[in-house]
Formats: sequence, structure tokens, C-alpha cells
Amino acid sequence: MQIREQRFSFHCLYTKYTTVIIKNTSGYAMKKNQFLLIFTTVILCAVSLISHGMELPKADRVLVKKAERKLVLLKDGEIYRDYDIALGDSPMGHKQFEGDERTPEGLYTLDWRNSNSKFYRSIHISYPNEQDQQFALAQGRSPGGMIMIHGQPNKKRDPVSAWVLDQMDWTDGCIAVKNDEMDEIWAAIDNGTPIEIYP
Repeated sequence: MQIREQRFSFHCLYTKYTTVIIKNTSGYAMKKNQFLLIFTTVILCAVSLISHGMELPKADRVLVKKAERKLVLLKDGEIYRDYDIALGDSPMGHKQFEGDERTPEGLYTLDWRNSNSKFYRSIHISYPNEQDQQFALAQGRSPGGMIMIHGQPNKKRDPVSAWVLDQMDWTDGCIAVKNDEMDEIWAAIDNGTPIEIYP
């Protein structure tokens, strides 16, 4: 009697594929309820593995390399995650004044966070420090503030607009990442983590 085969493939961790082959000699597929039970169990196992693989250790330091458009998480001096970033419309140079659309450079602290940000989620960078304030005030100007690491604007965008946003600098001096990446950063960084921003 002819043997019929049905193959069901799903994508699992590290892009490896597992194939479930259902066979019997009666010419029919396994009973529907038996198949659904096995298929559901396999999918749940795969989801569990993927979720476990996304758990990151807590970063003890964050680096930002403006010229490379990279944000890097470190643990015990070792890089374990990096992300592409978007900066302000005038990213070159250290932030000095309110409205200059620059991202600060130097050593700061990630000191508080906002889960209800207009840009998905956000983590605050402790700019301006005392030196930043003194410099700006000496020029009779405000140093600005509210510099954050954040996700994408909450306003829904079509796929083309979202893609364009990922290819350009568009913030007012903040550091932007994709929302799923912001979730990882949010979980990996505690308040009080130092951040060092390089030109």
C-alpha cells in the first residue's frame, strides 16, 4: 500500500529547521487530534527555546559610537550586544545648547526611564552635567536636556516610512533604536548604569 507523507517545517533557533514527518501504512495522515497535539507541543518548545535565547545578562556599561552609529552593551569588559542607532539632524560634535540637535559626548549615567514615552520606551541620559551647565550659562544660553535612548515614534507608519526612518538620523539629539531592540536594552540596563558616548 502506498505510503503518504506530510512534512511540516518550522523555523527554530539559529535558523535550523526541524521537519515532522507523519507516516502510516493506511494511506492516510495521522488522526487530526494526534497531529495537533504533537504539532502544538513542538511549536511551544520552539517558542520557549527562542524566548530563553533572547534573555540577556545585565549590562554594567554602555558605549555609544556616534560615527559608527552603534550602541554597545558590555558585561565585565566584554561586548555581548550591539545595535544600529539614529541620532539628531546635526550629530557631529558635543551637545552644547538647547536646540542644537546634537548628542552629548562623554561619560554620563542612565538614571531613570519612562515606560509611557512618545517614542515607545525611553531611558534618560544624565546630560547636562555640571560642566555642561556652566559652559552654556557662560554663553547666556540653556544647555538643553531630556536626552534619551528611545524607540520609534508611537504614531503608526506604513512599512515604507518605517524603513526610511531606520536609514536616517531623525531625532533632536536622542539615540533611537527599533522597538524590539529597545525592549532588549530596557531589560538589560538598570538605572545607574554608566554610558560613555564617543564622537
